[in-house]
Amino acid sequence: MPGPTMESEFPVEPQSLKKLSFKSLKRSLDLFSPLHGHFPLSDPESKKIRTSFKLNVEYGGIKGSAAEPSSNAKAGVQNQAQPASAPSNALALPGPENTRDERTGNELALGPSIPANGPTDVRFSGKSNAVVPSHGSSERNLSTAAIMERIPSRWPRPIWRAPWKNYRVISGHLGWVRSVAVDPSNTWFCTGSADRTIKIWDLASGRLKLTLTGHIEQVRGLAVSNKHTYMFSAGDDKLVKCWDLEQNKVIRSYHGHLSGVYCLALHPTIDILFTGGRDSVCRVWDIRSKMQIHALSGHDNTVCSVFTRPMDPQVITGSHDSTIKFWDLRYGKTMATLTHHKKSVRAMAQHPTEDCFASASADNIKKFSLPKGEFMHNMLSQQKTIVNAMAVNDEGVMVTGGDNGSMWFWDWKSGHNFQQSQTIVQPGSLDSEAGIYALTYDATGSRLISCEADKTIKMWKEDETATPETHPLHFKPPKDIRRF
Repeated sequence: MPGPTMESEFPVEPQSLKKLSFKSLKRSLDLFSPLHGHFPLSDPESKKIRTSFKLNVEYGGIKGSAAEPSSNAKAGVQNQAQPASAPSNALALPGPENTRDERTGNELALGPSIPANGPTDVRFSGKSNAVVPSHGSSERNLSTAAIMERIPSRWPRPIWRAPWKNYRVISGHLGWVRSVAVDPSNTWFCTGSADRTIKIWDLASGRLKLTLTGHIEQVRGLAVSNKHTYMFSAGDDKLVKCWDLEQNKVIRSYHGHLSGVYCLALHPTIDILFTGGRDSVCRVWDIRSKMQIHALSGHDNTVCSVFTRPMDPQVITGSHDSTIKFWDLRYGKTMATLTHHKKSVRAMAQHPTEDCFASASADNIKKFSLPKGEFMHNMLSQQKTIVNAMAVNDEGVMVTGGDNGSMWFWDWKSGHNFQQSQTIVQPGSLDSEAGIYALTYDATGSRLISCEADKTIKMWKEDETATPETHPLHFKPPKDIRRF
């Protein structure tokens, strides 16, 4: 009885087309190569053909034949038999691709014949970027680096922006300046401080107009209504106050927070007020009746940033628990929770015209779309400090202020950091008092107000003398986009 054959002992493994192709090439090399055991020398004529083909593919239509005839068939075979470690050589696969040009009678080593006036329909596939003629019988990608298209970076290039410079320093507060708000008429702005006062300043001249007292702890949040003559303030004393600016006194107080109130925002269309604090709750107040409409609970730590918008989600809060929550104002429930940040989300800024917002944390500054909250991208640099405040104007200039006094300016669209400035503490202050706690633009977006730990308010504007020649744009698009 005959013994078991070799095939039954060792089952034949299925071989890929690539492996079979390489076996065929090796067999051809063994047949025709005069130097056994040596790799063939590169053929300059073949390299010239590949280079001209690549140039034609990259820079417009292919003029003439796709490939010139090589000097001898032997060199063509040697070129096909290059090892897999040399990706620049074309890989000629057995099959209908290795066709003969009917007009010249020459072998085409680079694939199917192409008309003399150029290809009629050439598509670039997303994965390998190889040229695939759609009219051919085979839709297979040609795995060769010789005809790969070099795709430019799709990252948007930032436009040139003038650097911002400090043009005014206002002193008057006796403690850290923690909050700022600009009047909708753009004539004055107010600041809240750790000295428990609220001061109102003339925007054009920087002169003090009025000082309001009433809080018994530092004033953390300020907002000015664009429909009434009201200003709202919130502080570490758990108090939320409504000031009538015609009488310059408190007309309403909103009681309910169990600890300090860290942030405050007014709804753009409805007469309601949002306050977030150390009790991990964002509370919604009816301005007129002083009643609490909702207590938006769900955060695990201090709610330190909030902004509102007319459409759902109407309330967005950021917290020390490193999450951002979207809230359904009708039911007082969470619509979505963004968990992209790893550190406290101390500042957020909504773009004035686009449906997106940015959030700042010590790990990164991220951009999200609205209303769904889809992650768009990170800013292209890391400030490497605790970011306390951020603001963005109509022209797409975003500014972030850090705990170490660093103020960075960003291009909103591309995320490029075009300026890094360091605030200078006023004489007599410690260097450790270089910290920025609040930032806002005026109504035009041409002037920036920063509130700082050295008890000053600084005003910034674009440098009119700067040009693209004096301050060139140094932009390098990112190689890979982090999707988290």
